[in-house]
Amino acid sequence: MGARDRLIDSAIALMRCNGIAGTGIAQLLEHSGISRRSIYLNFPGGKSELIAEATRTAGSATSALMRTVTSGTDLASAIAAFPALWREVLVSSDFAAGCPITAAALGRAESPEAADVAGETFEEWETILATRLEAEHVDPETARSLATTIIAAVEGAVVMSLATRSTAPLERAGRQMADLVALHTATTPAV
Repeated sequence: MGARDRLIDSAIALMRCNGIAGTGIAQLLEHSGISRRSIYLNFPGGKSELIAEATRTAGSATSALMRTVTSGTDLASAIAAFPALWREVLVSSDFAAGCPITAAALGRAESPEAADVAGETFEEWETILATRLEAEHVDPETARSLATTIIAAVEGAVVMSLATRSTAPLERAGRQMADLVALHTATTPAV
């Protein structure tokens, strides 16, 4: 893995645990094992550019995962599976690691570009879910609203799980979102 990719991976890992304000150059250098010079060779815009690229990379990876998880099964069952994906991240990090996209959205003062990328990522996730809902015969306006609700509920539940050091909020939100999708698609979620 090259210096650029190592820096991006380190930025994502640090953003998940420390947010953007808590992800400094010194921490990035220590975590990645990369020299200071490499940061500016790969990211002439410095930390802000690196954080924006890390947000873009994390967003793309999650979008790909969402497409995979939501294909091949009814959407209610796919939504019911989301908590299991997050549960592993939360528990394995001892409730220290959250969503890097949320961290970027909340870090506008440190990196406006990363916050903008976070907004684009959330919109992409809405589109992925809305398109999938429309494929299950949900009208487009309802599909978009439901997609927004799912993302807001899951992201909010992750934050609540971090704060309470429990996966219970995530589990409850996941069940409710799966039930809500099932109501609109006339399916029964597999749990």
